[in-house]
Amino acid sequence: MSARIISLVPSMTETLLDWGVTPAACTRFCEQPELRHVGGTKDPDVAAIAALRPDLVIVDAEENRREDHAALVAAGLEVHVLHIRSVDDVGPQLTALAARLGVEWTMPDLPEPPAAPRLTAFVPIWKRPWMALGAPTYGTSVLERLGVVSVFADSGPYPETTLEAARERRPDVVLAPSEPYPFAERHRAQLEVVAPVVFVDGKDLVWWGTRTVPGLHRLAAVLPVS
Repeated sequence: MSARIISLVPSMTETLLDWGVTPAACTRFCEQPELRHVGGTKDPDVAAIAALRPDLVIVDAEENRREDHAALVAAGLEVHVLHIRSVDDVGPQLTALAARLGVEWTMPDLPEPPAAPRLTAFVPIWKRPWMALGAPTYGTSVLERLGVVSVFADSGPYPETTLEAARERRPDVVLAPSEPYPFAERHRAQLEVVAPVVFVDGKDLVWWGTRTVPGLHRLAAVLPVS
């Protein structure tokens, strides 16, 4: 792959590297210290990106801001927009992008969802203020594929809440991810006022791409469901 690609989406940067495509630059949140960084997902350095003269800049409608997309286009750059909001979006959208990049890639088979939900969960994604994983979001669709229903799925994508309000929804479990907020063992006692707590890899929950299928299997292995 000789084209110069810039990825402003952490999960896409990971996927490009898995495809054997090394981006010319990425964001500081992509966890690739050996690559050049051009700002963050919400504050990319458009001038620095333009100076690199990329053949393609990859963004995601959920991850990146509309105004930054407009600035990239105004700078004369070719921008490929992904819009991943569910597990079912991953295969078609990444297959099309792979073809555009000349990469041979086939989405592995997704595990079949159970016939009925097996568990309800409160999934906090932020603190100060407390925010929950709702719908429509990729993370909620991951859980649904595993038979887990977010108790805030009826409240928009990322609703603000309180632990008291979460407890009132009587979830079976709190699934506390390691990102975007780094929930860890030190938060267990605070979260246990809602329900028993299981800590999960946030990347497996909210990063999509080549991680999607193995991430589903890893999450399934730690969920307290039969």
